[in-house]
Parts: sequence; structure tokens; C-alpha cells
Amino acid sequence: MDEAINASAGVAGTPTRAPSHAAESETISVQEAGERIAANIGRVIEGKPDAVRLGIAVLLAEGHLLIEDVPGVGKTKFAKALARSIDCSVRRVQFTPDLLPTDVTGVSVYNAESRDFEFKPGPVFTNILVGDEINRASPKTQAALLESMEERQVTVDGVTYSLEMPFLVLATQNPLDMEGTYPLPEAQRDRFTARISMGYPNRLAEIAMLAEHAATDPLDELTAVSDAKQVRRLIDAVREVFVADSIKAYAVDIATATRQAPEIRLGASPRATLQLLRASKAWAALDGRDYVIPDDLQRLVVPVFAHRVLLTAESHMGNRSADDVLTAIVRAVPIPAQPEHPSPNGGRAAASVR
Repeated sequence: MDEAINASAGVAGTPTRAPSHAAESETISVQEAGERIAANIGRVIEGKPDAVRLGIAVLLAEGHLLIEDVPGVGKTKFAKALARSIDCSVRRVQFTPDLLPTDVTGVSVYNAESRDFEFKPGPVFTNILVGDEINRASPKTQAALLESMEERQVTVDGVTYSLEMPFLVLATQNPLDMEGTYPLPEAQRDRFTARISMGYPNRLAEIAMLAEHAATDPLDELTAVSDAKQVRRLIDAVREVFVADSIKAYAVDIATATRQAPEIRLGASPRATLQLLRASKAWAALDGRDYVIPDDLQRLVVPVFAHRVLLTAESHMGNRSADDVLTAIVRAVPIPAQPEHPSPNGGRAAASVR
């Protein structure tokens, strides 16, 4: 199979080295696998290509995804469709007010035969954990996921157990003004790479949904188009995506602007900056590139930062949302200049397969 490189000049923040053939091959596989997974999810979720792609990018960035919206718009169905598109272990937890931390992490049970305590792993020991309505559980139970989401491990009774890779938490939550919800602690919100809202489908997508979903549920017929082994290879390929120093400085400048903005009382954390960069690398790979450009960061600032920042009371009174404030910040922060020594391909190498 031959590889063709399409080049066009004039993109700021492109790498100062020529992409290697090995890297080109890796990004092609990421792009193809991403398109295959997205098409599979699209059989269930109508008219939401941006949300689907962001979910795949979070998976390849080794992050976690928070899906927030009103009931009935497909939050859980989207989480299940992404999980079923990958042939790996999947567990689902319905978060309720009476759920205990040990119901998530596991518990040590006394074994009368061996006269010793035996650890019974909880649902967190899986590749993909679907947490349905996570903000209906108490803050104590929500916090049970903190260690697993950040360090990919669980500690019970002083013993630490490692989680298998990949490990992705797909959590859904209802808006906080709905009855029986608890706000997620700041530390846990910060561990979610991105937050998306499904939103209502457009008219044509809803008509198509009525035609295709009325008699049968397409989720029941969904089959895996990838597996855990391939996802691990894709994650390794995403790690190798090149990020120029100017792009790293651009990410820091955006995060710093959120900490200095008068409309925001709690800006983006250093972890948020790191997650923005990782998600941008995955986004670039899904585009068939082995390097990050400013457009990648600009596209992801809102979904990566919006759930992390806290607005001032004046901003709330002025009906300004975090999305509005972050969009204004992105427009105000200067974009990196064109590198002095762009790659021989003119600074834009988009790998494609003939």
C-alpha cells in the first residue's frame, strides 16, 4: 500500500523536523481506526460526530470523559456504544445515593477456609468503566474513583492493585439543578480530561432515529471493531505525536490567561494544561498528522477547561458561561508565529493512503 503526502504551506506552529515514515504509518493507523470506531458509534448516535470524535480522542489520550446533559438525549447510550465498539472488558455502575465506595473499588472478605481475608475486586477493575449518573452518589463514593483515574491503581486495606491498560472512565451526569444530584468535587472534575454535552439532535437526525430505533435498538446489534491490544498500540502512537516548543508555550499561555481573567475565580490547573496537550496530540493523530498545530488546542480548550474553571458571582449574574469566557480568552491569546525552519514538506504533512 503506497503512502501519499499532501503538503500546503503557511500553518503556524508546525514542527521544525520532517515527520518520519514510521510516524506517518502510525498516524495513518490512528486515523483509520478512529474513523472505523466513529462510524460504528454513529450507527447508534445520530448527528453527533463532534461528540463521538472527542470521546475517541479522550480514549487515545489516556484520559476520562464526562458526559453532562438532561435525561433522554443519549448520554448512557453513547457511553455504551463507545464501550461496545472496543472488544475489551466493560463494567457499568449505576451511581445512587446509597452506593458505597467499596461497591466501586472492591472489598476484603474473610475466607473461613483459608482463615484469611481475600480481596474481591470491584467493577473499577476493567478496561472501560461506565459510571451512569455519577453525581447521584455521595461525594464519599465519588471520591473512590480519584486514585484509579489519576494513578491507574486502587489501594484497599493498605494493598495497592494495578489496573489493566487501557483504563477509561466514561461517566454521565445530570445538570446540578436537577433533584437528587451532588456536585462533583473539584479534584474529581479535574481528573476528567474533557466534558461534553450531547444536546438535542437536529430535526433530520431525530426523524432518522425514529425510523431506525422504533422497532429495534441498534445498540443490541453493535459489534466491536477494535480491541484492547489495538487501542494500546494506538495510544503508543499518539504519545509519539510531535509538539513544538511554541505549541507548548501556547498551551501554557491559554491556561495562564484563565488564571488571570477577572471573570474566573479558579483557573485551569497544570493538570488541565497537560490534558489539553495530550488531547491535542490525539486530535492531530485522528486528523492524520504526526504533529500538533494551534487549531488543535483552540478546538479543545472549551471541552477540556470548561468543567474545571469556576466563574465569579458577577459572571453568573451577567449570564456568562464558562464556554463564553474561554472562547474570548482563546481569541485574545496570541497564536504562535511560524517556525523559522519549517519541515521540507512546507509545514503541513497530512498522511493519506491510496
